Amino acid sequence: MQQSKIAVSGGTGRVGSSIVDILEQRGYDVVTIARSTGVDVITGEGLDAALVGVDTIIDAATGPTPDEKEATDFFRTAARNLQAAGERAGVERMVVVSIIGIDRFSEGYGVAKQVQEQEALASPIPTRIMRAAQFHEFVEELIGWTTQDGVSYLPNMRTQLVAARAVAEALVDLATASDEEFADERIREVAGPREENLVEVGKLVAARRGDGLRVEEGSGLPGQDSELDQTDARLPGPGAILAGPTFEEWFETKVASRA
Repeated sequence: MQQSKIAVSGGTGRVGSSIVDILEQRGYDVVTIARSTGVDVITGEGLDAALVGVDTIIDAATGPTPDEKEATDFFRTAARNLQAAGERAGVERMVVVSIIGIDRFSEGYGVAKQVQEQEALASPIPTRIMRAAQFHEFVEELIGWTTQDGVSYLPNMRTQLVAARAVAEALVDLATASDEEFADERIREVAGPREENLVEVGKLVAARRGDGLRVEEGSGLPGQDSELDQTDARLPGPGAILAGPTFEEWFETKVASRA
């Protein structure tokens, strides 16, 4: 089923902006939903007007805080507003970005994303969910958050880091796939090409930066189910989409672009 007009919630964000770019490159008519474009998924301001003529909504909006209650309130409200406005507009399909292993999380942001998934799957609009691994871009941010006196303390986490652009491409493919291509699946996964360890990846970044930063193993992130760090909870299952580049390839390209 060819879609002619697609709305992207969170369309100015890290993944959302890439989704918009890819859709436009493929010739789709795209509506960017964000407060900066005058559309607010929490208050509902501008939402009905933005969805006129839209066939598909891709929800790539992120919560404003890792706090469990605030993030849960955000995702529940945004999901219900998007679904209600989408139903009024005759939207035929929704696609939601989520996180690999979310069904094993029991606290913090993970719980909020579970609520978002539950709201999405209960929607009268047929909905597909794409669970993604942690992004390549997440690593340097995390280093910044955890650095004290020249030392970054990273959780010893198993993950399969993936580029945000690769996630965006997988989401566009999912949003524009026919019902026959999707079969009866409602949830898919996308991750990078190989398993990585967050501490080792952080050390690679520190060595390449050459600014004297040290990276050491620290405790898990608050509210992030740190007891799952050394399990396979954040790794993709069989049948996941595995998309390059590796973190090292991605980071070297980024460093070269800065030179």
